[in-house]
Amino acid sequence: MTDLAEPPIPARSWAIIDSTLREGEQFARGNFKTDDKIEIARALDAFGVEFIEVTTPMVSDQTRADIARLTGLGLRAKILTHVRCHMDDVQRAADTGVDGLDLLFGTSSFLREFSHGKSIGQIIDTASEVIGWVRANHPHLELRFSAEDTFRSEEADLMAVYGAVSALGVHRVGLADTVGVATPRQVYTLVREVRKVIHAECGIEFHGHNDTGCAVSNAYEAIEAGATHIDTTILGIGERNGITPLGGFLARMFTFDPQGLIDKYSLELLPELDRMIARMVDLPVPWNNYLTGEFAYNHKAGMHLKAIYLNPGAYEAIPPGVFGVGRRIQAASKVTGKHAIAYRARELGLHYGEDALRQVTDHIKALAEQGDLDDEHLEQVLREWVRA
Repeated sequence: MTDLAEPPIPARSWAIIDSTLREGEQFARGNFKTDDKIEIARALDAFGVEFIEVTTPMVSDQTRADIARLTGLGLRAKILTHVRCHMDDVQRAADTGVDGLDLLFGTSSFLREFSHGKSIGQIIDTASEVIGWVRANHPHLELRFSAEDTFRSEEADLMAVYGAVSALGVHRVGLADTVGVATPRQVYTLVREVRKVIHAECGIEFHGHNDTGCAVSNAYEAIEAGATHIDTTILGIGERNGITPLGGFLARMFTFDPQGLIDKYSLELLPELDRMIARMVDLPVPWNNYLTGEFAYNHKAGMHLKAIYLNPGAYEAIPPGVFGVGRRIQAASKVTGKHAIAYRARELGLHYGEDALRQVTDHIKALAEQGDLDDEHLEQVLREWVRA
């Protein structure tokens, strides 16, 4: 028999750069005030993310002041700011107290023609000037250089740029699926190719938009291919359909190294993070949200319920308690089974013979044709059946 188990991916091999305070501010309803930013940063730090990325100080004086507030909080997480690879931007950003600068430059033909108008050679020349200035004047700052719109860029152009900035001493290069068109196979292949042209100690960061629903899969494939950093936001908020959601990424990676994730992060705080952002953007947590959605651990079908009562792992790849949530057993529906009814009856101290159990189960299923019974109604039916 073929072994379908995936090779383990240790949690210690990658880090999270949470961009709720940068990419999340580009979400349609993302307009965080100073107090919101402080609350978000402290919550992410308590959760244990390694990096927090914030909006460029070029946005406004208020944004610059907010960055200074965040860097003064004494967080364990490193604070990064996302800026254009432009001398004015980096000079302003370097004085905010951040731990690192996330530089970006569009490399696709779309952005080179319609955004900044520079050739690949000019991009490399500008990057050399900017990176050289930062390393000379602020050697303590971590530097990442990202090729914006990576997956619509020519591979030869990308390799030239990544090779050049790696030689200049950046700490990470970034692969950005800016418009969400990459497939998992493309991500895996490109990460492997980039690794060949950069220094061994240079990290690889992946930033994936979710326009085609591939953000979580693409982030996983980036890690499998050797990426070291993944960009996320709480609830996946961001420009258009957003980026890789923190919860979705953790759900995916938990199946490979559960103890590693438990050791790294305070996973039980995830529901609080999701509720916090839902409150701030005035939207509900999606009903099918990874791990924390209202029905993420809802069990209803009779065959499922029997197995869940015996061993929850039969239908739960990830234990809900690890992430601070619980399961819901929906025993009184038309798709229920006798085992679920018997289990609920035993919880109430009630016991039926085999024939009675089948009859009461059929009765409950018939009642549920008009709508599922709530717990109170189910208890009433079970108790009345005993007296009958």
